[in-house]
Amino acid sequence: MNPADAVAAMPPPDFSLWALFWHAHIVVKAVMIGLLVASVWCWAIIIDKTLLFRRTRAASDQFEDTFWSGQSLEELYRDHQENPGSGMAAIFVAAMREWKRSFEGSGRQIASLAQRIDKVLDVTIQREVERLDSRLLFLASIGSAAPYIGLFGTVWGIMNAFTSIAASKNTSLAVVAPGIAEALFATAIGLFAAIPAVLAYNKLQAEVARQQSRMEAFADEFSAILSRQIDERLPLAA
Repeated sequence: MNPADAVAAMPPPDFSLWALFWHAHIVVKAVMIGLLVASVWCWAIIIDKTLLFRRTRAASDQFEDTFWSGQSLEELYRDHQENPGSGMAAIFVAAMREWKRSFEGSGRQIASLAQRIDKVLDVTIQREVERLDSRLLFLASIGSAAPYIGLFGTVWGIMNAFTSIAASKNTSLAVVAPGIAEALFATAIGLFAAIPAVLAYNKLQAEVARQQSRMEAFADEFSAILSRQIDERLPLAA
């Protein structure tokens, strides 16, 4: 039997996803497993952040409605001081604590209170933004690195496939195709991990920017309210 008849008599290769993974080189398998784990972790971050932003928006909407409803600042502070949560409520409580420390202490230091409140507002906003932005860098890293990691697995698999072809001295497509398909599977998994990570990162970063802008606008408005009250109390303190 000549080589062509032997190849024709061979059973058709199995190109299922499991077969492509199982017959791949150990290095390519390690690349695939690493990319799949990274993809699962990316989806966990995406789901967690989506739910977090939804809760933050709802809490901010509720707090803003309460804040502008005409309720006194003292009552609002008493309602939130024990459990301010996050977002606008945390910003409000942080500023009110600085306000009350200045007026309830023995020194009654009012002259620089506006600057201290602005500093407290800036620090609290930065802390809230860091909380919203945490772990998003991982999405960016996977989005940029996963295709190259998959390409590394593909290059390694193709090198191994050509080595096997040279050893078998048979260049038939039936012999070449399985090894090439196994190698290209690594790039496919890399793209599978990278594309959702990039799209989610861009969307979530835009949401962080919107939340930050909203908190900064509220902080400016609240700072103006407190500044007016400070100006009213300065003659009394003098």
